Amino acid sequence: MFSSSAWKGDRAGNLIYKETARNFNPPMATAGKITIAEVEELVAPGDLDPNVIHTPGIFVQRIFQGEIFEKKIEQRIIKT
Repeated sequence: MFSSSAWKGDRAGNLIYKETARNFNPPMATAGKITIAEVEELVAPGDLDPNVIHTPGIFVQRIFQGEIFEKKIEQRIIKT
C-alpha cells in the first residue's frame, strides 16, 4: 500500500504533483498494490490537462481531499 500526497487530482484518480514530489511519488504510485491519494485540490474529471498528469487514474484506488496543509519552511539564521 502506498499513500501519495498530490497537489491536484480529479475524481477519476489522475494526479498532478508539485516540485520535489514529482521525483518519488509517480513511480511509487505505480508500484503499489493499493494507492491512496490525498490531494490539496480535488476537481471534476476532465478539468485537468492530459499533458500534465503525472500519475494516471488507473493506478489510484482511493482519492480524497485533505483539509489542513501546513507548509513548514525552515529558515537558517546565521549570527555574525
